[in-house]
Amino acid sequence: MLIFIMRRLGAMVLTMLVVSILLFLLLEISPGNVATKVLGPYSSDEQRAIWLEENGYNDPLPLRYVRWLGNAVQGDFGESIKYKVPVSEILWPRLWNTAVLGAATMAVVIPLALVLGVLAGMREGSKTDRSISVLSIVTTSVPEFASAPMLQAFFVFYLALLPGTSSMIGGFNPVELILPVMVLVLYDFGYVTRMTRASMAEVMTTHYIRTAILKGLPYKVVIMRHALRNALIAPFTVIMLQINWLLSGVIVVEFFFAYKGFGFLILDASLNQDIFLIEACAMVAVFVAVATQALADIGYTYLNPRIRFS
Repeated sequence: MLIFIMRRLGAMVLTMLVVSILLFLLLEISPGNVATKVLGPYSSDEQRAIWLEENGYNDPLPLRYVRWLGNAVQGDFGESIKYKVPVSEILWPRLWNTAVLGAATMAVVIPLALVLGVLAGMREGSKTDRSISVLSIVTTSVPEFASAPMLQAFFVFYLALLPGTSSMIGGFNPVELILPVMVLVLYDFGYVTRMTRASMAEVMTTHYIRTAILKGLPYKVVIMRHALRNALIAPFTVIMLQINWLLSGVIVVEFFFAYKGFGFLILDASLNQDIFLIEACAMVAVFVAVATQALADIGYTYLNPRIRFS
């Protein structure tokens, strides 16, 4: 087990290293382009030359990469071109905001999707199964850019119950999280529900479940002690992968509700060609993606003893 964990961590580090090389080459292989982005298109050649010399861009490319990687590991990604402050001062608060939004979403999605998925998978083909399946498909088929204005029109303009934006101007306000969370839950829970339902339905047809039922074990005991744990293997992996989506895939929701999160920051950095901010966001997003995948693989071995002891 320890060897497996070390291998996963090694693969994680290797992936991050490869991504860092590609990212550096993509954005900083041309020092002149970097200087133009920082100083602006109307800067003179002399100004750019001075800036390149002062910031070490005349050094060989491998040396520049090693220095850049060392600073990145310490959390130093340079100064934002747009905001004129260190990138870390913008990055971490925005990342925390998205973490709050993601945690609130998952707190609703996970129990809701697992309960509905298990209920549907327990009796495949029943009215309950068909009803939950239709609901899941319909909600997942409606993208965020469609559900957000519909929910806003209903709860903000028609009922006047909720605020229309989530900018948190007056400080943290849980009420302003309701609409963004509602949009994300509506889009995401159906996907996890369908995965749970498929996994549960497959487990219910296995020989050991049929044997347990035929031996007279209470149906509740069969479900809770024997079927549920094996049925959670696939949904667990899917849920872990949803963390990546909640980090950088919620740009539409954060932009629509003016929520100052990580997704909004990625969009802002891209529109303003803020290369140092783009580098920081990309590295953080890849780190979270690789880390959650590694945790999913490790957790999978605990849920499936056949893998752990193989």
